[in-house]
Amino acid sequence: MSAPTAFRRRYGASPLHLLLVLASFALAVYAGLRLFEGDARGVALWFVGAALLHDLVLLPLYAVTDRAAQALFPQGPDDGRPAPRVSVNHVRVPAFVSGVLLLVWWPLVFRQVGHYTAGTALPADGFLARWLLITAGLFAASAVVLGVRTWHRSRARRRGRSATK
Repeated sequence: MSAPTAFRRRYGASPLHLLLVLASFALAVYAGLRLFEGDARGVALWFVGAALLHDLVLLPLYAVTDRAAQALFPQGPDDGRPAPRVSVNHVRVPAFVSGVLLLVWWPLVFRQVGHYTAGTALPADGFLARWLLITAGLFAASAVVLGVRTWHRSRARRRGRSATK
C-alpha cells in the first residue's frame, strides 16, 4: 500500500486537506492574537457572551422554528416512502441570508449609528426599508423556485401515471 493511500485511510482525507486545515488554524490563531492586542478582556467577554447567546437562546429558537416549518410543510410521495423536506429549505435559506444581512447591518437598519452621515456623507435612513425589500425579494424568489419545483414534480408524477396505464 502506498504512503498517500495509507495516509488517506488513517486520516480520512488527502494530505492537502490536512495542510489546508492547519493553515486555517494558523490564520485563526494569528487573527486572535492580533485581536487580543487591543482589548483582551473585551474580546474574551464578547466571545463568551456570543457563544452563550447562541447556545442558550438562538439554537433552541431556530431548532423550534425549524420543527415548526417542517410541520407546516410536510412532504412525501403518495406511496408512503419518506422524501427529503425540500420545502423547508425554501424557508431556511432566505431566512438565513436575511438574518446574516441583519447581523451585519443592524446598527444602520435600526438607526443606532448617529455618526454614519458625518463619516460617510451619505444618509443613514432607508436601510430598514432596503433590508425589508431584500428580505421580501429573497422569500419571493424562494417561493418562485418552490413553485417551479412543485410544478415539475407534479408534472413528472402525471407523466409517470400516464406511462404505467
